Amino acid sequence: MRLFDFSLKVNGFDIDKAKKVLAEIQAKSDLDFETYIEDQKKAIITYHLEHNSFYKTLGTSIDINDWDSVPIITKRHLQQPLEQRLSDGFTPKNVYINKTSGSSGDPFIFAKDKWCHALTWAEIMNRFGWYGIDFNTSKQARFYGIPLDKKSYYKERIKDYFSNRYRFSVFDLSDAAFEKALAKFKKSEFDFINGYTSSIVQFAKFLKQKDLVLSQICPNLKVCIVTSEMLFDDDKSLMETYFGVPVVNEYGASELDLIAFQNLKDEWQVNSETLYIEILDTNDNVLPYGEEGRIVITSFYNISHPLIRYDVGDVGALSKESTPIKPILKHLTGRTNDIVRLPSGKKAAGLTFYYITKSVIENDGNVSEFIIEQLALNHFKIKFVSRDELSPKKRTLITSEIERYLESGITVSFERFDKLKRTKSGKLKQFVSKL
Repeated sequence: MRLFDFSLKVNGFDIDKAKKVLAEIQAKSDLDFETYIEDQKKAIITYHLEHNSFYKTLGTSIDINDWDSVPIITKRHLQQPLEQRLSDGFTPKNVYINKTSGSSGDPFIFAKDKWCHALTWAEIMNRFGWYGIDFNTSKQARFYGIPLDKKSYYKERIKDYFSNRYRFSVFDLSDAAFEKALAKFKKSEFDFINGYTSSIVQFAKFLKQKDLVLSQICPNLKVCIVTSEMLFDDDKSLMETYFGVPVVNEYGASELDLIAFQNLKDEWQVNSETLYIEILDTNDNVLPYGEEGRIVITSFYNISHPLIRYDVGDVGALSKESTPIKPILKHLTGRTNDIVRLPSGKKAAGLTFYYITKSVIENDGNVSEFIIEQLALNHFKIKFVSRDELSPKKRTLITSEIERYLESGITVSFERFDKLKRTKSGKLKQFVSKL
């Protein structure tokens, strides 16, 4: 029995039809695909202007034939009761409802109609299929958070059972927890690993300490797919060495869909079938391929809740080799709110700061993970987990490197922890500005 497909159907998601429609979209020629995009853009705007009072208020100046007249939606627009944002005929009882993680600082509850959510699953299953993963038959080792209250905890465990996966909690990344995880891999035929980047990196570091290659212990293992947090090249190399399988980078947003997925040519291929991705500057102008800006996305099929020209809060660029049918995400720099502000007035992406410290801190393997907080324009705190305390020489080196890359006159303080605090979902927010 195809248990995963069956569980989707039981919950009202027509996955068979969704797979068929997705295949039809993917079969379009380049010219037909451009027409498809324009038709879907007009269709989703027209629908919400006619059937959604929330969107009518936002879109009073929309010219249906002028895409630039369509307003940008931010998370702040959506922080009001869900019932006020739903289209005619939809209620909380007949839609899929979830909540964003809040990693952007602006959490909100969102809805998808059931057809839209079925297409989301069809897209995900299609992309995972590139690596021989079938959700109905492939067993997943899942590194995610899990609710701690009993009702929600067992609800997730039941979902895991029907989804053919075993969940490793990311709230305990101790050696003792990883010993138990290793024992589970030895006796389970896992086909793939999926979960938050930072926690899976920690598991790879544990395997490095023991000089073990996971695929030799778990021969069924085909691929590791990481999501929700930045994947750095050195971490990817570490994981591929000690997992013994390819590491694939996924980029998505729960309120939208799978946004981009690393294909077999190592390109970060954007989902152009159910989403429309734009890169905008600070004045909402569309930037050409190759230039970096805000990532703004339109969901073609969510008729229950408008996500049209929705600013996801991330910064990135599309490759110059992109086409309408196959956009390629050149890079993802980070979140728009992850900005370092310096006394001179200079600004830098939070990940710039992170790259500097990562290369210095982790090169000897002592520090397992860390996060950076900006407490003032000239004051940063590095919170870290390590086997041994950082020496004064190492602290001085880190501070001098930060000054060299950013500017002089910066104060850096350090605080060691047994473990770092994660969000309620289990993610590790790597840079936090307290300004």
